[in-house]
Amino acid sequence: MTSRPNIILILADDMGYGDFGCFNYGASRTPTLDHLVNEGVCLTQHYSASPVCAPARASLMTGRYPHRTGVLDTLETRGLDRLALRELTVAELLKRSGYKTGLVGKWHNGAYDSRYHPNRRGFEEFAGFSGGWQPYYQWNLDRNGSILHADGRYLTDVFTEEAIAFIRRHRRDSFFLFLAYNAPHFPFEAHEADAAPYHASGNFTPAVSQIYGMIECMDRGVARVIEALDRSGLTDNTIVMFSSDNGPQFGGKGEMCTDRFNCGFAGSKTLVYEGGIRLPMVMRWPAGLDGRRQVHDMIHFTDWMPTLLTLAGAEPPRDLLLDGINVTPTLQGDYGEVPTERYWQWNRYTPDAECNAAMRDGRWKLVRPAIRELMMVSNDDLAMDIQSKYNPENFHDIVHTPEPDRIKPPPPPAQLFDIVSDPFERNDLAAQHPDRVSQMTNALAAWFEDVEQDRLTIDD
Repeated sequence: MTSRPNIILILADDMGYGDFGCFNYGASRTPTLDHLVNEGVCLTQHYSASPVCAPARASLMTGRYPHRTGVLDTLETRGLDRLALRELTVAELLKRSGYKTGLVGKWHNGAYDSRYHPNRRGFEEFAGFSGGWQPYYQWNLDRNGSILHADGRYLTDVFTEEAIAFIRRHRRDSFFLFLAYNAPHFPFEAHEADAAPYHASGNFTPAVSQIYGMIECMDRGVARVIEALDRSGLTDNTIVMFSSDNGPQFGGKGEMCTDRFNCGFAGSKTLVYEGGIRLPMVMRWPAGLDGRRQVHDMIHFTDWMPTLLTLAGAEPPRDLLLDGINVTPTLQGDYGEVPTERYWQWNRYTPDAECNAAMRDGRWKLVRPAIRELMMVSNDDLAMDIQSKYNPENFHDIVHTPEPDRIKPPPPPAQLFDIVSDPFERNDLAAQHPDRVSQMTNALAAWFEDVEQDRLTIDD
């Protein structure tokens, strides 16, 4: 038995604050997550690095802004999800320090070309899928390069069982397990018994009823993982973390309408308003962190790589440029220094600095609103994305055709919000603070130029 902590990082897919029962007045049932929120360390200003999954996951793995890593978008058939081969992941660095490393679930940082496979990016064991999503009943599972086909089980349950098996195999080792559930990402497919009560209530759209059922199943899975730690005697010295990659998916029409409660935050998945990037994070480590606390400092996805390395007694290479910092003192209750400036930007295909970008500077947040024409996926790429999930045998490499032509209209004016007094971003203060808007706009542009210059040196 080792004194170094085990680490289990559990990530949901497209889940927001409003999907937790303790935050949505009991609309959904998440007893396990609610217990972790109440008993653990709950971060109230925790931010993803992107409002969509592939770029967010790249930052989580590397401690660097998504642009630097080469991960720009979710379209794996175009290779826009590929984590540049020069990038080091937290799994690789923990592996070097003696940890057993495993990924169960969704990767989405390189679906084609074996060089980008999780087994080549620091994960000794992998059981999941490399693209953006999978059906929950007609799934294909990659286990260390061998493909297994659906056997009647529900995919969330499969991932839970794989995670428990990993814990049992390595109960005498120091281990890092990245349990990346794909719930509640589209397609909205739940166990009938889980979704039925939400349907019967008449309070939710059919899609939201399915989503809440999917989340309830995932919550049971988290409970089973925690029970496996208890049975193996690993509870006290295991760091358990739960978060999401980005905010909830909204939109749709009729039966597929997915608008759901998200605690009043503006925006949702794909947008850099709080609803797209501000996420729940709860941690439990009985041997190292006092529980029943909230941490209100701004903590960002890029902070987790240096922080987890520190907690594991490891260090990143001295020449590795990290955008995040070690926030261990903050997690332990000290009033340490955390960065007051953070940045976001995302659109489809080639990045554009004037579209869907944001900057936090202390209490202030500048938003460059999304430009509709730059947020659209071509019909051909959308069809190819769907086909790659249901007929993966037909896809072996990325496409190299030029990205679609688009006409960019003049960008809308920047917006300014005081997040401390207005966390729901309802009052645009740009007109009252033109100097601040100018200063933050220039800072955002300088950041974008910096990360883009880094990206353009990638030679994969």
